[in-house]
Amino acid sequence: MTVHLFHGDDAALLASAVVDLVHELVGDNDRSLMVDEFATDDYELAALVDAAQTPPFLTDRRVVVGRELQQFDAKHLEPLLSYLSSPLDSTDLVLGATTARPPKALLDAVKSAGGLVLSTAVSTKKKDRSAWVEQQVEDEGLRLDAAATTLVADWLGEDAGRLAGLLDTLSSTFGSGRTLRVDDVSPFLGEAGNVAPWDFTDAIDRGNTALAISLMHRMMQAGNRHPLQIMALLHTHYGRLLRLDGADARDPASVSALVGTKPGFPTQKVIELSRSLGSGAVKRAIELLAQADLDLRGYRDLPPALVMEVLVARLSRLGGTEPAAVRRRR
Repeated sequence: MTVHLFHGDDAALLASAVVDLVHELVGDNDRSLMVDEFATDDYELAALVDAAQTPPFLTDRRVVVGRELQQFDAKHLEPLLSYLSSPLDSTDLVLGATTARPPKALLDAVKSAGGLVLSTAVSTKKKDRSAWVEQQVEDEGLRLDAAATTLVADWLGEDAGRLAGLLDTLSSTFGSGRTLRVDDVSPFLGEAGNVAPWDFTDAIDRGNTALAISLMHRMMQAGNRHPLQIMALLHTHYGRLLRLDGADARDPASVSALVGTKPGFPTQKVIELSRSLGSGAVKRAIELLAQADLDLRGYRDLPPALVMEVLVARLSRLGGTEPAAVRRRR
């Protein structure tokens, strides 16, 4: 008996992990006799539990797969939690939830049953994400030079689930006998993926206008973020600096409590950015945000994308010095 719970925000990565494990569990056996799968967004957990409780027929084991567990709240998870208190020895249960945080009751039940909880999330740190890309390329039997690897990692952004399709295409096109370079990979890259919000605000903070505008468009296109959502992100970013400006908060703990950031790197980043910008620049940023907010709501007849481009360009010119905390983090 094994129990595996996969979870993560990226549906493609999650699905791939589940498929790989099921393939490993089935091996050379007859999948049609061995596997019961529940994958729709409206199945009943009672049906999954019934399958898990059913002894195998014509095989030594059964593999029961339950996807989309994020659709069930704690109350509706009860049949599964009850089963996990005494799982059938002949059933391998593979569960998937497209969420970063499954319910605690489910996590505890899986662990109590001796199962494994596995996150399919990819680190948001640029260095770690590049290392992950390198590992996936190696697992696929491909070779990319450093520049091509960096290109692919930057193109993916937060949409790591698109990598498998790209690697399949590169493998079928070039095979595994050569090292691929930027010119080999570029023609197979479509629209760049979404990016993490802090990559966007970091680009503004260090005065890189071209990169900041490029990342903003990726957030609007690949990330499907409305300009007002990006405005909300910027309001949060500069609102923290405004709360800190002139406040009697001197140590990291008091700053963390004041601006609502986690202790450690996020708080140190706010402190250093506040110092590098200064009071005048912070107040000017708030003025720019207020005007852009009005323009997005129709005060001036300007395209939303243009309003955002002008705003980001003006904000990025306020500072232009990357906080030391960010440099150390990279």
